[in-house]
Formats: sequence, structure tokens, C-alpha cells
Amino acid sequence: MSTIALFLRSAALLVLSAIAFPSLGAVSAVDDSGQAITLDKPARRIISLAPHATEILFTAGAGDRIVGAVQYSDYPEAAKRIPRVGGYSRLDLETIIALRPDLVVAWKSGNPGGQVEKLRALGLVIYTSEPRRIEDIADHIERLGRLAGTEAAAREAAAAFRARHRRLQRRYAGRPAVNVFYQIWNRPLMTVNGRHLISDVLRLCGGRNVFDKLPILAPKISVEAVLAADPEAIIASGMGAERPEWLDAWRRWRSLQAVQNNNLYFIPPSLIQRHSPRILQGAERLCTALEAVRARR
Repeated sequence: MSTIALFLRSAALLVLSAIAFPSLGAVSAVDDSGQAITLDKPARRIISLAPHATEILFTAGAGDRIVGAVQYSDYPEAAKRIPRVGGYSRLDLETIIALRPDLVVAWKSGNPGGQVEKLRALGLVIYTSEPRRIEDIADHIERLGRLAGTEAAAREAAAAFRARHRRLQRRYAGRPAVNVFYQIWNRPLMTVNGRHLISDVLRLCGGRNVFDKLPILAPKISVEAVLAADPEAIIASGMGAERPEWLDAWRRWRSLQAVQNNNLYFIPPSLIQRHSPRILQGAERLCTALEAVRARR
């Protein structure tokens, strides 16, 4: 065989290898802390320290690479079978270390910072996730897909997410504003500020968070503050799939616009308080609720 023929054959084999094994080399991505994460090869043993990160990894095609996840990582169904490494607010460091992960996905505002830093000090590679805007979720799908070596599947999923987001933007652009109080808990009474992902969902639907100027991401507030803000709608999520009783407890305050017009709405927390691709399902429900508020004016 001639030298040229050998060269062409070798080149063809390299191309086929690149197609069959597209991500065998080093991979990198920048996380939400601005840190550049570089791995010598795609991650094969990933630990997720947040339910939303678990969902994003599955969406990116990397679900079979998750060897450990925190409690409440319950979607998709396969996530329920992943070994647990504690809760997102109280990690089981020994179990995490024993699982020998080559990538750990942490949640900046949800995980204990001291515990995450201990893992980093032990040499574990930490990718920090903190989506604040809807479009950030698509970015995370792509980045984690790159780090896991499932880039093609991740790009496709991210493109579908962005297309669905654009459809909602077009549908609700320019709708009359609705002042909203979003309640995440009752004791203590808590809400979100304007930098939280939930506020971005509100903006998508033409809602205006009455507590958007508060400095803390998830601040405690008083009943008096809600009465003074007099929201046109109150939206709550609670902990599970059932409407929390404390949402309807606002009916005692008959002076509230939200009570007068029966604008008290429930959205399952997994669809709107979890920073996952299902946030668009929650957005659709929230937008529908605000349309009902406008219809009652």
C-alpha cells in the first residue's frame, strides 16, 4: 500500500474515531462562580448536590453518570434509584468521598458553603450551579453535557428548551402588569427578591414582584409588609404537590386585592421553586394564573 494510501486510511480512521468517541479528550466549562472547570476526560462518576442539578444532568443525557444525589432528587423516575449523599442543606461528606466522583455539582445558595469547601480542599472537582434567569438553565444543560461527554444530546435539549421559552415570551410580551406576592413559606413568612429565578418567571408572564427590591434572595417578611404592598395576586408553592392550607389563610385579610378577587394560586414547588428544565411547566401555569387575574379586573 502506498504512503498516500496509508495516510488517507489513517486519516479516515481518525475521523471515524472522532465520530464514535467525540469526547474522549479534555473538556471544560465555566460555572456560575466564574470558575473554569477542566477535566482530563469527560466525567463518568458525577455527584449532584441539588435536585435541580440532578434534573439538568438527566436532561443533558448524563443521568447514567450520576453515582450519588441528595434527597428530593425525585425526577425523572430513574433519579429515585440513585444512592443518597444526604440532603442539599446537610451533606454526607464521607459517602460523597467514598463514591470517588470525578465531578461534583454544587448549589451555591442551597448547599452549606463550609461543607462544599471541605470537598474542594480534598481535591474533588466542584462545579457550582446557581441559575438566576430562565435562559441560565439552557446554558447549564450545555455546560454539564460538555463535562459529561454528552454534548450532542445536551445541545439538542437546550435548543428545545430555548424554543419553548421563546414561544412563551412571544405569547405574553406586552401583557398588562400584575403585582404579585410570591410566598415560599409561612413560618417564617418568606418570599423571593428580584434576583431570584422565580422573579424572572414572573417577568416572563407580565408579573411584578412586590418585594423585588429586597436585598436578600429569599427574605423573611411580615404580614404587615404584605398588607402594605397589597398585591393583586398571591402565589404559593409550599413543599409538596398539594395546595398548602396557609395560602387560603390570607382570606382573613379581606382588604387585600388578591383576596377580594379570589386571586390565590398554587403551583407545585417542583415546577417553579426547583431550578430545573421543568421551570417552563411552572411558567405556563403561572402565566395562565395571571391571565385569569387580568380577566377579573
